[in-house]
Amino acid sequence: MSGHSRWANIKHRKAKGDAAKANVFTKIGREISVAVRSGGGDPNTNSRLKDLIVKARENNIPNDNIMRSIKKASGEAGGVNYEEITYEGYGPSGVAFYVECLTDNKNRTAGDVRHAFDKSGGALGTTGSVSFMFKRRGVIVIDGGRDEDEVMMLALDAGAEDFAADGDVYVLYTAPQDLSAVREKLEQNKIDIISSEIDMIPENTVALSAEDEAKVYRMIDKLEDNDDVQNIFHNAELTDAGEEE
Repeated sequence: MSGHSRWANIKHRKAKGDAAKANVFTKIGREISVAVRSGGGDPNTNSRLKDLIVKARENNIPNDNIMRSIKKASGEAGGVNYEEITYEGYGPSGVAFYVECLTDNKNRTAGDVRHAFDKSGGALGTTGSVSFMFKRRGVIVIDGGRDEDEVMMLALDAGAEDFAADGDVYVLYTAPQDLSAVREKLEQNKIDIISSEIDMIPENTVALSAEDEAKVYRMIDKLEDNDDVQNIFHNAELTDAGEEE
């Protein structure tokens, strides 16, 4: 089986991003807040919150921090109301960008995101201008230490839709609503899961020169530095060639 591996495009960025743990904690905390306010503070009845708790632990966020975020969102300790907003457009070299944000000030966020696009030689588009190029899917990345055929069979039996070997990891794809169930079945089979979350996977990707990659990386960095920006999805085929330290 095959499928586009987003992990191949972001694993080198994950290593870089992990160094900025405070930024990661802030972003996941906001996601937890929105999940609690929309579906309640019990992960047993709120699948979105359940997935985010797993995501927080995968990013080494202490349980105390997770519980504090849940209590704040539940109204037990105050909190801020965040609104979910997405922005779509094109970056350098016509790369499609889909940016998910959580904000308490739409005007500020819109201005900041537009500035990042403009300064990078891109342009914001209207709603739907690039989203049709992506498909929302659950993505589970697992350690590649076990036999590929064994892992593939376990993944398919667990309900995964697709499976891809990617270097030293395996990447599994699920329907968004099946992410939790598939992950739990894999955990029951002692599968070492690196990450699990719902992503926007591009239907097709764009190959770039090293120079154009560098431009795309700079745009991603500008967006990632914004606390309101939660997730950045794009259809560029990135390598380490264009990344700047």
